[in-house]
Amino acid sequence: MEIVEAFGLIWCYPALLEITGRKGEKLIKSKKIELVNQLAQDFKASDALIVCDFKGINTKTLEVLRNSAKEKDVRVQIAKNTLASIAMKNAQIDGIELKDTNLFVWGDDQLEVTKVVSKFAETNKVFKIRIGFIDGEIADAAKIEALSKLPSRDELIGMLLQTWMAPVTNFTIGLDALRAKKEEESA
Repeated sequence: MEIVEAFGLIWCYPALLEITGRKGEKLIKSKKIELVNQLAQDFKASDALIVCDFKGINTKTLEVLRNSAKEKDVRVQIAKNTLASIAMKNAQIDGIELKDTNLFVWGDDQLEVTKVVSKFAETNKVFKIRIGFIDGEIADAAKIEALSKLPSRDELIGMLLQTWMAPVTNFTIGLDALRAKKEEESA
């Protein structure tokens, strides 16, 4: 309990919860501020932020998610709800209420973020997508699932190229058939 004297009154309130870092060291106030500022910068710079429930998933399984996210340039982090709430408020992300255990997934390409999360949710039934903040709007789990099924930019470019190449391909096939027919007639 911390005791503070203000306005002639003595206030007693519980000390801040001890938060530990990855290696078990206690995070002091300056480290918490640094973490909140870093998260706020990352959240503000990203196009998509998805909050997921990871209760019941072991560390080894979470490493699979982290590795697949790293390949797609997507960030994954677990943070205390109070610190993440402050970071989201600093990043002007409103409308997301944090409860229980949360995992935060974010990145610059909103389709990649949704695909990473949805693919992991398909293989791990206890992993649940709670809510997201995509392109300045709150998105529920159904919208995130729908976005994950859309083709990526590269896939769209490939489909466009196939469409453009179809007439040329058909023309070459027709010319080859005509050549074969002419050779047959002359023989």
